[in-house]
Amino acid sequence: MGQILRLIKIYIVVMRNSLDKDLFDFKYLKFIKIFRIFFPNLWFRNNSLSRGERIKNAFEELGPIFVKLGQTISTRKDLLPEDIAEELVKLQDKVTPFSGQEAKKLIEIALSDKVENIFENFDIEPLASASVAQVHAAKLEGKDVVIKVLRPNIENLIRRDINLMYFIAKIINKFWEESKRLKPMEIVGEYERVIFGELDLVKEASNANLLRKNFTESSFLYVPEIYFDYTRKNVLVMERIFGIQISNMEELRKNNINIQRLAEKGVEIFFTQVFQHNFFHADMHPGNIFVSYENPDDPKYCAVDFGIMGSLSESDQKYLALNFQAFFQRDYRKVAELHIDSGWVGENTRIDEFENSIRSVCEPIFEKPLKDISFGNVLLQLFSVARQYDMTVQPQLVLLQKTLLNIEGLGRDLYPDLDLWVTATPFFEKWAKDNMSLSSFVKKISKNGPKFIDEISDLPKTLLLIKKKLKNDESKKEIRELKTNIKKTQQKNMLLFIVIFSMILFELIQ
Repeated sequence: MGQILRLIKIYIVVMRNSLDKDLFDFKYLKFIKIFRIFFPNLWFRNNSLSRGERIKNAFEELGPIFVKLGQTISTRKDLLPEDIAEELVKLQDKVTPFSGQEAKKLIEIALSDKVENIFENFDIEPLASASVAQVHAAKLEGKDVVIKVLRPNIENLIRRDINLMYFIAKIINKFWEESKRLKPMEIVGEYERVIFGELDLVKEASNANLLRKNFTESSFLYVPEIYFDYTRKNVLVMERIFGIQISNMEELRKNNINIQRLAEKGVEIFFTQVFQHNFFHADMHPGNIFVSYENPDDPKYCAVDFGIMGSLSESDQKYLALNFQAFFQRDYRKVAELHIDSGWVGENTRIDEFENSIRSVCEPIFEKPLKDISFGNVLLQLFSVARQYDMTVQPQLVLLQKTLLNIEGLGRDLYPDLDLWVTATPFFEKWAKDNMSLSSFVKKISKNGPKFIDEISDLPKTLLLIKKKLKNDESKKEIRELKTNIKKTQQKNMLLFIVIFSMILFELIQ
């Protein structure tokens, strides 16, 4: 019942903001308009606001999940009408704030003391306000800091919309054949995990600290210091960043920032986080990114808001890296083979057909700057290919895909002439050298050697078990499984030999 009431609320907000013409003009949705007769307050509507303002207001009114949707959309100005893009950008850090006095009260409860007793100065007016929290400037021990405070009742608001998403996902599962491939329930589950992780500011502080450690002494990215003694689940205190918001092109140019180098660094930061550190900032919209003006020729990114971070399993990271590498080398056969090996498409897929389909989509975009590439069109074509070969959606990669969209949109705004291929290719050459070379193999083997040796020591037990099973005349299925175990055991023996030989060889060439 709660989901039905929420859908009615969404309907009222859409109608009140006169968005029905844009949303309900599709063939199968036109009938929805008729329900307006049951809501007299919607008969006469104020259309004085622009289309962009009405959409922004609707997102705000519907709550944090819709605001986050608006934030994601706002990064793709290339796919949006200008009037809508300009308004949605405001959702990045200019959401309607809650009372500063209420924020102060929440801080005092969390820290068990008066704000005046802890901070030398506290600005009651918020510095920025977003979907989940707002930020206040303050001074702590003579240093400029910001205090992040979660919105009141935010958990209940998000839970309400997550339940609605599950409700819609169940309907899709039941009535839409494509749901088996798209996995809507799994996608909602992954989003639920991510969004509720954002509501724990102690976790966010830990995320920030790890990212700061990863980029210590880096000329690419600066992460502010966290004050753990003053951080709680709903309150976070960290160093205040003074820089230029990355979307403020006028200010960047005024400070003579090298825009091309800035755009290139953005690409390099992304690949470093994903494939080197395996820990990436997954909410890199312009509201969370600043630029240091201390060294204009070699500018440094400054990141804030670490509530949404991502990581990949070892296998996903490997397959993605190899896919990227093959893609940049235009080795579409390799891309096709990797998709089959990873299980993302069926093992009965014809490689030659799959290869040609990928080539027809990807080849036209090479050797072109960002401004000449329609990624929206490429994406639509890839979806068509995915559907053709029953490619399953990988819920664990949705967060990465969202991040990639943000980065690409950011790069387009910064420097449309950026040659993505030239920037990315050296990174993957280095990745291949570090991860696919003999020395890297030996290092991995050395690390996992004791585990392999321990498993090999269980060989007599395995053989004895096989003998007993065969004597007891077990089913054919069990015998096949045993044969598989034998094969694996043989492979482990061979692997152990390779380990020993590789380590000897490595020592000889040193």
